[in-house]
Amino acid sequence: MNRASFAAFLAFAVFSLALPGRVLADDTIKVGAVLSVTGPASFLGEPEKNTVLMMVDQVNAAGGLLGKKLEAVILDDETDVNKAVLGAQRLIRMDKVVAVLGPTTSGNTLAIMQSVAAAEVPMISFSAAEKIVSPVNPWIFKNPQSDRHAVARILEHAKGRGYRKLAILTVSDGFGQAGREVLKELVPAGGFELVADEVYGPKDTDMTAQLTKIKSVSPDAVICWGTNPGPAVVAKNRVQLGMTTPLYMSHGVASKKFIELAGEAAEGLMLPAGKLIVAAQLPDSDPQKKVLMDYTKMYDEKFHQPVSTFG
Repeated sequence: MNRASFAAFLAFAVFSLALPGRVLADDTIKVGAVLSVTGPASFLGEPEKNTVLMMVDQVNAAGGLLGKKLEAVILDDETDVNKAVLGAQRLIRMDKVVAVLGPTTSGNTLAIMQSVAAAEVPMISFSAAEKIVSPVNPWIFKNPQSDRHAVARILEHAKGRGYRKLAILTVSDGFGQAGREVLKELVPAGGFELVADEVYGPKDTDMTAQLTKIKSVSPDAVICWGTNPGPAVVAKNRVQLGMTTPLYMSHGVASKKFIELAGEAAEGLMLPAGKLIVAAQLPDSDPQKKVLMDYTKMYDEKFHQPVSTFG
Protein backbone atom coordinates (compact mmCIF):
# COMPACT_ATOMS: atom_id res chain seq x y z
CA MET A 1 0.00 0.00 0.00
CA ASN A 2 1.55 3.32 -1.06
CA ARG A 3 1.02 6.67 0.66
CA ALA A 4 -1.86 7.67 -1.62
CA SER A 5 -3.88 4.48 -1.12
CA PHE A 6 -3.10 4.46 2.62
CA ALA A 7 -4.40 8.03 2.92
CA ALA A 8 -7.45 7.22 0.79
CA PHE A 9 -8.42 4.34 3.06
CA LEU A 10 -8.05 6.51 6.15
CA ALA A 11 -10.12 9.25 4.53
CA PHE A 12 -12.87 6.68 3.99
CA ALA A 13 -12.54 5.61 7.62
CA VAL A 14 -12.78 9.20 8.85
CA PHE A 15 -15.88 9.77 6.70
CA SER A 16 -17.45 6.60 8.10
CA LEU A 17 -16.94 7.78 11.66
CA ALA A 18 -18.21 11.25 10.84
CA LEU A 19 -21.68 9.95 10.05
CA PRO A 20 -24.57 11.11 12.26
CA GLY A 21 -24.05 10.04 15.84
CA ARG A 22 -20.26 10.08 15.53
CA VAL A 23 -17.99 12.94 16.55
CA LEU A 24 -14.39 13.62 15.56
CA ALA A 25 -12.53 16.00 17.81
CA ASP A 26 -9.00 17.32 18.35
CA ASP A 27 -6.40 17.85 15.67
CA THR A 28 -5.30 14.23 15.50
CA ILE A 29 -6.74 11.22 13.70
CA LYS A 30 -5.92 7.98 15.46
CA VAL A 31 -5.43 4.80 13.47
CA GLY A 32 -4.98 1.58 15.44
CA ALA A 33 -3.02 -1.57 14.70
CA VAL A 34 -2.95 -4.99 16.36
CA LEU A 35 0.27 -6.67 15.22
CA SER A 36 2.43 -9.63 16.22
CA VAL A 37 5.54 -7.57 16.94
CA THR A 38 6.80 -10.33 19.24
CA GLY A 39 6.10 -14.06 19.49
CA PRO A 40 6.31 -16.72 16.77
CA ALA A 41 4.95 -14.41 14.05
CA SER A 42 7.26 -11.49 14.86
CA PHE A 43 9.07 -11.98 11.54
CA LEU A 44 5.77 -10.82 10.02
CA GLY A 45 4.67 -8.30 12.63
CA GLU A 46 7.84 -6.28 13.05
CA PRO A 47 8.13 -5.17 9.39
CA GLU A 48 4.40 -4.49 9.41
CA LYS A 49 4.79 -2.21 12.44
CA ASN A 50 7.76 -0.44 10.86
CA THR A 51 5.86 0.14 7.64
CA VAL A 52 2.80 1.53 9.43
CA LEU A 53 5.02 4.02 11.27
CA MET A 54 6.79 4.94 8.04
CA MET A 55 3.52 5.52 6.17
CA VAL A 56 2.09 7.65 8.99
CA ASP A 57 5.26 9.78 8.95
CA GLN A 58 4.92 10.17 5.18
CA VAL A 59 1.30 11.29 5.38
CA ASN A 60 2.10 13.76 8.16
CA ALA A 61 5.12 15.12 6.28
CA ALA A 62 2.84 15.77 3.31
CA GLY A 63 0.44 17.82 5.42
CA GLY A 64 -1.59 15.17 7.20
CA LEU A 65 -5.08 14.01 6.34
CA LEU A 66 -8.05 16.36 6.04
CA GLY A 67 -6.05 19.01 7.86
CA LYS A 68 -5.23 16.74 10.79
CA LYS A 69 -2.14 14.82 11.87
CA LEU A 70 -2.19 11.02 11.99
CA GLU A 71 -1.28 9.12 15.13
CA ALA A 72 -0.59 5.37 15.06
CA VAL A 73 -1.65 3.41 18.14
CA ILE A 74 0.12 0.06 17.75
CA LEU A 75 -0.55 -2.84 20.14
CA ASP A 76 1.52 -6.02 20.23
CA ASP A 77 -0.64 -9.15 20.50
CA GLU A 78 2.49 -11.30 20.97
CA THR A 79 1.01 -13.73 18.40
CA ASP A 80 -1.64 -14.60 20.99
CA VAL A 81 -5.29 -14.71 19.91
CA ASN A 82 -6.65 -13.62 23.31
CA LYS A 83 -4.37 -10.59 23.37
CA ALA A 84 -5.47 -9.73 19.84
CA VAL A 85 -9.10 -9.73 20.98
CA LEU A 86 -8.31 -7.53 23.99
CA GLY A 87 -6.21 -5.21 21.86
CA ALA A 88 -8.99 -4.67 19.31
CA GLN A 89 -11.48 -3.90 22.09
CA ARG A 90 -9.11 -1.35 23.60
CA LEU A 91 -8.48 0.37 20.26
CA ILE A 92 -12.20 0.74 19.58
CA ARG A 93 -13.52 1.53 23.06
CA MET A 94 -10.68 3.45 24.68
CA ASP A 95 -8.47 4.85 21.93
CA LYS A 96 -11.42 5.60 19.63
CA VAL A 97 -9.43 4.83 16.48
CA VAL A 98 -10.97 5.52 13.06
CA ALA A 99 -9.61 2.27 11.60
CA VAL A 100 -7.85 -0.93 12.63
CA LEU A 101 -4.86 -2.33 10.75
CA GLY A 102 -3.97 -6.00 11.16
CA PRO A 103 -3.87 -8.41 12.81
CA THR A 104 -0.77 -10.11 11.50
CA THR A 105 -2.06 -13.68 11.47
CA SER A 106 -5.19 -15.18 9.96
CA GLY A 107 -6.27 -16.81 13.22
CA ASN A 108 -6.10 -13.54 15.12
CA THR A 109 -7.92 -11.73 12.32
CA LEU A 110 -10.75 -14.24 12.28
CA ALA A 111 -11.05 -13.86 16.06
CA ILE A 112 -11.58 -10.08 16.03
CA MET A 113 -13.13 -9.21 12.68
CA GLN A 114 -16.78 -9.67 13.66
CA SER A 115 -16.50 -7.43 16.72
CA VAL A 116 -14.64 -4.75 14.73
CA ALA A 117 -17.29 -4.87 12.00
CA ALA A 118 -20.07 -4.74 14.61
CA ALA A 119 -18.53 -1.50 15.90
CA GLU A 120 -18.62 -0.19 12.29
CA VAL A 121 -14.89 0.49 12.28
CA PRO A 122 -13.08 -0.29 8.99
CA MET A 123 -10.32 -2.89 9.23
CA ILE A 124 -7.53 -3.92 6.85
CA SER A 125 -6.11 -7.29 7.81
CA PHE A 126 -2.51 -8.14 6.99
CA SER A 127 -3.46 -11.83 6.79
CA ALA A 128 -4.12 -14.04 3.78
CA ALA A 129 -6.95 -16.44 4.69
CA GLU A 130 -9.76 -16.28 2.14
CA LYS A 131 -12.34 -16.52 4.95
CA ILE A 132 -11.45 -12.97 5.97
CA VAL A 133 -13.18 -11.49 2.92
CA SER A 134 -15.53 -14.31 1.94
CA PRO A 135 -18.37 -13.71 2.41
CA VAL A 136 -17.94 -10.00 1.85
CA ASN A 137 -18.27 -7.73 4.87
CA PRO A 138 -18.36 -4.00 4.02
CA TRP A 139 -16.12 -3.16 7.00
CA ILE A 140 -13.42 -5.80 6.47
CA PHE A 141 -10.58 -5.74 3.95
CA LYS A 142 -7.21 -7.46 3.54
CA ASN A 143 -4.11 -6.76 1.48
CA PRO A 144 -2.16 -10.05 1.03
CA GLN A 145 -2.74 -12.49 -1.79
CA SER A 146 -5.58 -14.90 -1.01
CA ASP A 147 -4.79 -18.57 -0.44
CA ARG A 148 -6.58 -19.36 -3.71
CA HIS A 149 -4.17 -17.23 -5.73
CA ALA A 150 -1.09 -18.75 -4.08
CA VAL A 151 -2.38 -22.31 -4.48
CA ALA A 152 -3.21 -21.66 -8.14
CA ARG A 153 0.38 -20.54 -8.80
CA ILE A 154 1.81 -23.61 -7.09
CA LEU A 155 -0.45 -25.96 -9.05
CA GLU A 156 0.35 -24.18 -12.29
CA HIS A 157 4.05 -24.79 -11.64
CA ALA A 158 3.44 -28.40 -10.57
CA LYS A 159 1.46 -29.12 -13.74
CA GLY A 160 4.28 -27.66 -15.81
CA ARG A 161 6.66 -30.08 -14.14
CA GLY A 162 4.39 -33.01 -14.95
CA TYR A 163 3.49 -33.77 -11.32
CA ARG A 164 0.22 -35.64 -10.80
CA LYS A 165 0.25 -37.10 -7.27
CA LEU A 166 0.37 -34.44 -4.55
CA ALA A 167 0.58 -34.59 -0.75
CA ILE A 168 -0.29 -31.71 1.57
CA LEU A 169 0.99 -30.93 5.05
CA THR A 170 -0.77 -28.04 6.78
CA VAL A 171 -0.62 -26.34 10.18
CA SER A 172 -3.76 -26.49 12.33
CA ASP A 173 -4.09 -22.73 12.90
CA GLY A 174 -6.29 -20.23 11.06
CA PHE A 175 -3.88 -19.76 8.16
CA GLY A 176 -3.26 -23.48 7.76
CA GLN A 177 -6.90 -24.49 8.01
CA ALA A 178 -7.91 -21.92 5.40
CA GLY A 179 -5.12 -23.05 3.08
CA ARG A 180 -6.02 -26.72 3.58
CA GLU A 181 -9.61 -26.08 2.52
CA VAL A 182 -8.48 -24.39 -0.69
CA LEU A 183 -5.88 -27.09 -1.40
CA LYS A 184 -8.45 -29.85 -0.96
CA GLU A 185 -10.71 -28.03 -3.41
CA LEU A 186 -8.20 -27.01 -6.08
CA VAL A 187 -5.86 -30.02 -6.13
CA PRO A 188 -8.49 -32.46 -7.50
CA ALA A 189 -10.14 -29.72 -9.55
CA GLY A 190 -6.79 -29.19 -11.28
CA GLY A 191 -6.58 -32.82 -12.33
CA PHE A 192 -4.18 -33.90 -9.57
CA GLU A 193 -4.56 -36.80 -7.16
CA LEU A 194 -4.38 -35.92 -3.46
CA VAL A 195 -2.53 -38.92 -2.03
CA ALA A 196 -1.90 -37.64 1.52
CA ASP A 197 -3.44 -35.01 3.80
CA GLU A 198 -1.38 -34.54 6.97
CA VAL A 199 -1.65 -31.88 9.70
CA TYR A 200 0.72 -30.57 12.37
CA GLY A 201 0.26 -28.26 15.36
CA PRO A 202 1.54 -24.66 15.51
CA LYS A 203 3.86 -25.55 18.39
CA ASP A 204 5.05 -28.92 17.06
CA THR A 205 8.82 -29.27 16.82
CA ASP A 206 9.08 -32.53 14.87
CA MET A 207 7.08 -33.50 11.77
CA THR A 208 8.94 -36.69 10.89
CA ALA A 209 5.83 -38.81 11.62
CA GLN A 210 3.74 -36.91 9.08
CA LEU A 211 6.56 -36.85 6.52
CA THR A 212 7.16 -40.59 6.96
CA LYS A 213 3.50 -41.26 6.12
CA ILE A 214 3.77 -38.97 3.11
CA LYS A 215 6.97 -40.64 1.95
CA SER A 216 5.27 -44.06 2.05
CA VAL A 217 2.72 -43.07 -0.65
CA SER A 218 5.40 -41.72 -3.05
CA PRO A 219 3.88 -38.39 -4.10
CA ASP A 220 5.36 -36.43 -7.00
CA ALA A 221 5.50 -33.33 -4.78
CA VAL A 222 4.56 -32.10 -1.30
CA ILE A 223 2.88 -28.79 -0.46
CA CYS A 224 3.47 -27.44 3.07
CA TRP A 225 1.12 -24.69 4.25
CA GLY A 226 2.05 -22.64 7.31
CA THR A 227 4.13 -19.81 8.72
CA ASN A 228 7.39 -20.01 10.65
CA PRO A 229 8.76 -21.81 12.52
CA GLY A 230 6.82 -24.94 11.47
CA PRO A 231 7.71 -24.97 7.75
CA ALA A 232 11.41 -24.63 8.59
CA VAL A 233 11.10 -27.73 10.79
CA VAL A 234 9.38 -29.54 7.91
CA ALA A 235 12.24 -28.59 5.58
CA LYS A 236 14.85 -29.91 8.02
CA ASN A 237 12.92 -33.12 8.76
CA ARG A 238 12.62 -33.76 5.03
CA VAL A 239 16.39 -33.68 4.68
CA GLN A 240 16.87 -35.83 7.78
CA LEU A 241 14.56 -38.48 6.29
CA GLY A 242 16.50 -38.47 3.05
CA MET A 243 13.45 -37.34 1.07
CA THR A 244 14.12 -35.90 -2.38
CA THR A 245 10.47 -35.29 -3.22
CA PRO A 246 10.02 -31.68 -4.42
CA LEU A 247 8.65 -29.48 -1.63
CA TYR A 248 6.52 -26.37 -2.11
CA MET A 249 5.97 -23.84 0.67
CA SER A 250 3.17 -21.28 0.97
CA HIS A 251 3.55 -17.53 0.58
CA GLY A 252 3.50 -17.42 4.39
CA VAL A 253 7.26 -18.01 4.53
CA ALA A 254 8.35 -15.61 1.78
CA SER A 255 11.09 -13.93 3.81
CA LYS A 256 14.76 -14.23 4.66
CA LYS A 257 13.72 -15.40 8.15
CA PHE A 258 12.61 -18.72 6.71
CA ILE A 259 16.00 -19.22 5.08
CA GLU A 260 17.70 -18.41 8.39
CA LEU A 261 15.53 -20.94 10.25
CA ALA A 262 15.72 -23.70 7.66
CA GLY A 263 19.40 -23.21 6.82
CA GLU A 264 20.71 -25.50 4.09
CA ALA A 265 17.41 -27.39 4.12
CA ALA A 266 15.83 -24.41 2.34
CA GLU A 267 17.91 -25.06 -0.77
CA GLY A 268 15.77 -26.02 -3.75
CA LEU A 269 12.40 -25.36 -2.12
CA MET A 270 9.76 -23.50 -4.11
CA LEU A 271 7.08 -20.99 -3.10
CA PRO A 272 4.88 -18.22 -4.52
CA ALA A 273 5.76 -14.67 -3.46
CA GLY A 274 5.35 -11.03 -4.37
CA LYS A 275 7.96 -9.26 -6.46
CA LEU A 276 9.58 -7.28 -3.63
CA ILE A 277 12.24 -9.90 -2.92
CA VAL A 278 13.46 -9.69 -6.54
CA ALA A 279 12.62 -6.03 -7.19
CA ALA A 280 16.15 -5.11 -8.31
CA GLN A 281 16.06 -7.87 -10.91
CA LEU A 282 12.83 -6.69 -12.52
CA PRO A 283 12.98 -4.96 -15.93
CA ASP A 284 12.49 -1.20 -15.80
CA SER A 285 9.28 -1.69 -17.79
CA ASP A 286 7.65 -3.57 -14.90
CA PRO A 287 4.98 -1.24 -13.39
CA GLN A 288 5.76 -2.46 -9.86
CA LYS A 289 9.52 -1.86 -9.97
CA LYS A 290 9.60 1.83 -9.08
CA VAL A 291 7.11 1.42 -6.20
CA LEU A 292 9.05 -1.52 -4.79
CA MET A 293 12.46 0.09 -5.15
CA ASP A 294 11.23 3.34 -3.55
CA TYR A 295 9.78 1.36 -0.64
CA THR A 296 13.01 -0.59 -0.23
CA LYS A 297 15.07 2.61 -0.19
CA MET A 298 12.80 4.34 2.35
CA TYR A 299 12.68 1.30 4.63
CA ASP A 300 16.44 0.81 4.57
CA GLU A 301 17.13 4.48 5.27
CA LYS A 302 14.68 4.63 8.18
CA PHE A 303 15.25 1.30 9.91
CA HIS A 304 18.69 0.18 8.67
CA GLN A 305 17.57 -3.41 8.24
CA PRO A 306 16.61 -5.62 5.28
CA VAL A 307 13.21 -5.00 3.76
CA SER A 308 10.55 -7.70 4.13
CA THR A 309 7.77 -8.60 1.73
CA PHE A 310 5.47 -8.70 4.76
CA GLY A 311 6.01 -4.99 5.29
